[in-house]
Amino acid sequence: MAVDGRLGEEHLRNERLDHRFKGLPPDADGLTVGELAAERRSLFTGGFTTPVLALSAESLTHNLALLETYSERHGLAFAPHGKTSMSPQLFARQLDHGAWGITAALPHQVRVYRAFGIRRIFLANEVVDAVALRWLSAELDSDPGFRFICYVDSVRGVELMDEALRAAGGSRPVDVVVELGAGEGARTGVRKEAECARVADAVADTDTLRLVGVAGYEGEVPQADSDTVRAWLRRLTALAADFDAAGRFSGTVDEIVVSAGGSAWFDAVADVFAEIPVLSRPVLKLLRSGAYVSHDDGHYKRLTPFNRIPAEGALQPAFRLWAQVISRPSPEQAFVNAGKRDAAYDLDLPEAQVVRDARTGEIRPARGITVTGLSDQHGKLHTSPDAVIEVGDWVGFGLSHPCTSFDKWQLIPLADADGTVTDLIRTFF
Repeated sequence: MAVDGRLGEEHLRNERLDHRFKGLPPDADGLTVGELAAERRSLFTGGFTTPVLALSAESLTHNLALLETYSERHGLAFAPHGKTSMSPQLFARQLDHGAWGITAALPHQVRVYRAFGIRRIFLANEVVDAVALRWLSAELDSDPGFRFICYVDSVRGVELMDEALRAAGGSRPVDVVVELGAGEGARTGVRKEAECARVADAVADTDTLRLVGVAGYEGEVPQADSDTVRAWLRRLTALAADFDAAGRFSGTVDEIVVSAGGSAWFDAVADVFAEIPVLSRPVLKLLRSGAYVSHDDGHYKRLTPFNRIPAEGALQPAFRLWAQVISRPSPEQAFVNAGKRDAAYDLDLPEAQVVRDARTGEIRPARGITVTGLSDQHGKLHTSPDAVIEVGDWVGFGLSHPCTSFDKWQLIPLADADGTVTDLIRTFF
């Protein structure tokens, strides 16, 4: 994973464990990550403390392979959004599974990616921070093999980028794509095609920026459905064709970038991108879905395109949060020692899935157990008369929304189906 002397897998495996990392065995303090992983301890009996978030090794491997196959089948390049996990170990596995590069949302994330040797980065935002642009210019000059692309969505943004990059004095222009907004009231992006052309003209008037394509995010289409999403995607691909016909891509551009694709509509992206006509140069059809890597038991389980295209496969939820019952004050109530600091809750509350019996170690379905609320460090459960649960039991929860699950944990055990921990996944939020 490391290039040009940058950090890599060995650096992560040599990190020493201590109090910074919640959920890990106290007697592992002083061991390296690699040493603890090599011990292959049980998540349940190996000293891990609750709450502890675990990733399923089998589901992770399955999901990585599925999106690789899907992208290849549909002729798509793939730059999964790294903000989901912010894990260089997972980036490396995504690249090993054919990813073109990794998508970022912020310059800080680009710095993390570069620290671990990522050579191709797509930043799905406009960058107008002069300090970040000076760093980026120096980074491009220091590594001729580094490919970087980011959005532009305003003439003013182009002016600010040009000003900062001229002051930096770099020798390489920054590649940009014009972001087409998904509609009135949506997020960022240029709303009208005529304004897109003005932004492209502003780029052409600089020596510091180079227009290489168009992009956007279909997940922001208002009242999105199959028809409205596809209509917007056809606007995006038509914009690329119009720019090409007008000669807006300079002679130094080897390929035209057309990029979209969150985790809810990548089937529509595949269908519409397949319709792109022959342009003057090859087209890099770049998909950016990120949540697939862990999938989930809520939001993306409901929205995944694989629900519409089951013949293409199915993602598997890879997260399970284990917490311990610490109070059973009434027959209708129980409380566990995990809350908002440990579990995603912005889209859905955690889902109680299984109970590990504290007396026998038996794992059984969590029948009659529902999460009704979270405080900072507690989860409130409603228990029906058929619920079998007592103080000391471990409850395994499914989570909704990977992006706000990963960010609460710096080291996440990667566990086989039998609970054997084979690795620890480091995050950098």
